[in-house]
Amino acid sequence: MQAPAIPTDTARYACCIEASKRIRWDIDRDVIRGRSFDLHQKFLPDGLSLVDELPFLAPAERLFLGQVQGRTYANMFGLVERFIGAKMLEVSRDHWLGDQTALEALVRFTDEEMKHQELFRRIERLAAERMPPGYRFDIAPNDVASFVLGKRTWAVLALTCHIELFTQAHYRASIDGASGLSDLYKDVFLFHWKEESQHAILDELEWLRADAKLAPGERDAAVDDLIALVAGVDGILQAQATADSAYFTQTLGMTGATRAAQTEAAFLKAYRWQYIVSGVIEPRFQKVLGGMIDATQMARIQAALAPLIYAMPERLAQAA
Repeated sequence: MQAPAIPTDTARYACCIEASKRIRWDIDRDVIRGRSFDLHQKFLPDGLSLVDELPFLAPAERLFLGQVQGRTYANMFGLVERFIGAKMLEVSRDHWLGDQTALEALVRFTDEEMKHQELFRRIERLAAERMPPGYRFDIAPNDVASFVLGKRTWAVLALTCHIELFTQAHYRASIDGASGLSDLYKDVFLFHWKEESQHAILDELEWLRADAKLAPGERDAAVDDLIALVAGVDGILQAQATADSAYFTQTLGMTGATRAAQTEAAFLKAYRWQYIVSGVIEPRFQKVLGGMIDATQMARIQAALAPLIYAMPERLAQAA
């Protein structure tokens, strides 16, 4: 028996197309504009880098920490957009002979993700020209994409929606109003945010479509896959926190095992905040996820996240 057709919210896909056309930007003409990085300016705002949790750092060391994390922040987006673009091409298959508005929206989404990957490759080259040697980002995008795409579509779309929602939250809450940021760095994430705003809507629409196809037992397995994906992301963060903190301390000539350990722990906390916890607590993500799963499944997800929630910044944890 043929499965029943899943309704498509054509109007929301059409709105994403309209926005995509209206805000379309070019890497050289609109974003980079012949500029390079000024190392007297911040890259990542303090609210994301959590630099205030290392009170022993001097002002120049605080500045450098935000630049190291900011470089990784751009590289991490280039990394995840490899599997996001591939997954959106895959799910567009559902619309090939169906709703052509939905198909166009997803084709535009994929094209924009390809552009974002090139933007972040360019940003890495510009950072490498100015920053001291020794920085490493050795995570292979294709290896990560192969791991992620091996999981069920529901779980991949859940992770994707989570990523693109925290992208929005970071820009609105921290980057947009931050003072002292590099104009170039800020523009990178302004233009990235403009297109990711539409992508988050499309993620949600496709995630809901994937959920509508699942039997109860399949959803249980998809929740397991999501938990495995979060664990995979955390493994990447642990490795990069070790690499970045070593680059930071060695470049500065920082001595002392205690401070080195505190610095590595602070990098890992910041990365867990940036790439996992800040997205998990987003109300929109919680609402969509909560509407799909039962209390037992939610409890399993919460138990898997429990060791990471400490990474919420102190100011937010006190307010919670």
